[in-house]
Amino acid sequence: MKKTNPLWLLTLLVMLPQFVETIYSPVLPLVQEQFGVKEESTTLTISLYFIAFALGVAFWGIQCDRIGRKKSLEYGLITYGIGALAAVLAPDFSILLMARVISAFGISVGSIVTQTILRDTYNKESISKVFSWIGIGLSISPIIGMITGSLLGSSTGYQGVFVLLFLLAVLFYLLSGKKVTETLYTRKEINVNIVFNLLQRMLKDYKIIRCCLLIMCFNVLLFSYYSLAPFLFKEQQYSSYAFGYSSIILASGTFAGAQLNRYLLMKNFQPSFLVKISTLGAFTASIFVWLLTGKGVYFIIPYFFIVMAFSMAIPNILSTALINYKNETGSAGALLGLIYYVLIGSGLVSIGFIQNLGISCLIFSGIGVITLLVFKSKEKTV
Repeated sequence: MKKTNPLWLLTLLVMLPQFVETIYSPVLPLVQEQFGVKEESTTLTISLYFIAFALGVAFWGIQCDRIGRKKSLEYGLITYGIGALAAVLAPDFSILLMARVISAFGISVGSIVTQTILRDTYNKESISKVFSWIGIGLSISPIIGMITGSLLGSSTGYQGVFVLLFLLAVLFYLLSGKKVTETLYTRKEINVNIVFNLLQRMLKDYKIIRCCLLIMCFNVLLFSYYSLAPFLFKEQQYSSYAFGYSSIILASGTFAGAQLNRYLLMKNFQPSFLVKISTLGAFTASIFVWLLTGKGVYFIIPYFFIVMAFSMAIPNILSTALINYKNETGSAGALLGLIYYVLIGSGLVSIGFIQNLGISCLIFSGIGVITLLVFKSKEKTV
């Protein structure tokens, strides 16, 4: 295990995409009012964000193997900064949508490039523990994002959010240029046939499909809250401050899950077992969200356990997903991200039409349980 990059910076870079998304969530009602669009159109900015994110993951992941990790990271941060600046200046809703797409395409480097660097640096025995630390970092980013978004939205409007995101693009570009070192020592020639053959192989790998479906389910559960809950708070006459501070409860659940996950890994519990109990726990909590939706904001209580399950499951899924693709980590990671982010984007498009938090939670936590059952039986037949 050769440490060539500061873990604190890699953790911040992994946190950045989630921060970028959660800081935007509190100003969704402001965007709706500013541009005079429907709620479904406003939530479309989140759905398209994830689809663009998926394409960015594929693009930058392949560039990781072609031009190197460091250059890919820097170019992605530049693209993200351009999108954030365009959002500040957007004169109408269609331009804002396009700016969000550009921003998402660029900021995806924070996910794929950073994970690739981590997989380059740490071996199979230590990668799960490293990702558990990453999970603790991810538990902090929603509370920072949502409270920051609430404060900026109330004081400067939605434009203030995008000004801050642009400044963060500049900051992380400078930090990455100074602190990040290259971990790819042999550049690879990447062509369409190689990538397509790898994609075919991954789509036939039931373990990859299982991982992608579970990642999709947990992320749709999480971002359903960010997409739909702001309007539920508004219906109950709560301010954007109240929604922002609800992130304290969610972040507490995420932090508790990350700490529990790390403790259980130290006690040699298998990642696969932790994924199973997390999926079942999320489904149980989703039933209570469904029962409490429309009865005030008490649905926040079971959501504590949903995000707790999220922070236990995701690090264990991601840390073991590409063990059999060690010789093509960058491209395999890109295609893995492409698959699950397209699924996440599609799932969020569907919840935009459903417009019911409880039903959305039941559907996608149920898909997670079905995925466990289907692929458990498949393992027995292989």
